[in-house]
Amino acid sequence: MQEIERLIQLLARLPGLGPRSARRAALQMIKKPDTMMEPLARALSEAAAAIQPCSICGSIDTKDPCTICLDPERDGTQLCIVEEVADLWAIERTGSFPGRYHVLGGRLSALDGIGPEDLNITSLIARVAAQEVKEVILATNLTVDGQTTAHYLTERLEPTGVAVTRLAHGVPVGGELDYLDDGTLTAALRARRSF
Repeated sequence: MQEIERLIQLLARLPGLGPRSARRAALQMIKKPDTMMEPLARALSEAAAAIQPCSICGSIDTKDPCTICLDPERDGTQLCIVEEVADLWAIERTGSFPGRYHVLGGRLSALDGIGPEDLNITSLIARVAAQEVKEVILATNLTVDGQTTAHYLTERLEPTGVAVTRLAHGVPVGGELDYLDDGTLTAALRARRSF
């Protein structure tokens, strides 16, 4: 029983899984060890051995440099800055960004004691200065810490002369105004444009 409880506790640490969901997932795996538990254990072991950070952009892949950094079809003049690898994956899912990325590995946070030296910022500045980058797109989250990080990066990138842009934000496609929070509505009003 100790092994089952340990499995449930480890699963409950995953984002989106609480104790009840972790218990259900563990039970499902236990019911089908040949088709669920053993393949999952192998996949986790193989992933742990193969995955590594990209020395250029900070993403993760099974090779270094990563697939995106090595892709000759990517536009090297555009560099999208994201906080985490999950943000990169979200943008990649859209298939709408042809450029390259730089993963900060977090965001500035005075409350959490995360300063510029704790993020992948020095390599970003060096990368922009050394390469053919013409536009840096700040795709940090629209939180207080994300905004602080974006302002800090803008100041640090200013001497390079590169164009710095920010993702648009506001009313989502299909969104109804009555259901939006005040911050989203305020941002949408401030970012309005000609129709």
